[in-house]
Amino acid sequence: MGVTETSDPRAEVPASLWERVRADPVRAPEHIALAASAQHAPAAGAWAAEKRRRFAHDHRELAEMAKRRHATLARFEGAATGVGGIFTVVPDLLGLAWIQTRLVFFVAAAYGYDPHDPMRPAELLVLMNLYDDVATARAALDGVGKTLVESYVGSRTKRDETLAMRLAKMVGKRTARRFAGRLIPGIAIAFNAIGNERDTRALADRAIRFYGG
Repeated sequence: MGVTETSDPRAEVPASLWERVRADPVRAPEHIALAASAQHAPAAGAWAAEKRRRFAHDHRELAEMAKRRHATLARFEGAATGVGGIFTVVPDLLGLAWIQTRLVFFVAAAYGYDPHDPMRPAELLVLMNLYDDVATARAALDGVGKTLVESYVGSRTKRDETLAMRLAKMVGKRTARRFAGRLIPGIAIAFNAIGNERDTRALADRAIRFYGG
């Protein structure tokens, strides 16, 4: 089956990833980046190859297609999970992280970079402003990949708070004002939709500059 423009990346968040980030919330971004590499790299490669085979798109056109598609997915994802306010904050943030990580792999593939290269998830973490350089990010990923997931010491509420904060930083929501609106049912629908799309477009622009030169 080919890669379609209507596939929903949020629906594909692996159950095993949920377990890992809840058990090890401090290193949630690293776990997400590794899982994203395994799942999004094949989809990104197939998508770019199919587009080039069917149409005469240049690199920038493909990257802009990926940007528009994932910004739309991020908007719909935010609206769908905004209904529950604080009760759906973590699912929303993980869903958004999953869409944004997919976006980066698609932009890399659009510019002809091998999405399976082990440096892609490290570049992803740098583009998401979690690390200053790719070498440090890759070392962190190697450390996570070679060790067992550590159980977080603390209550479930504390663990979920930590996970929410780590995910919020990953997807570009670094201020209290940009995060607080997600906690109010109803209001969160519009807040999430607009904020998710804006932050995803900003990430796409960084990825386009990074891979496009």
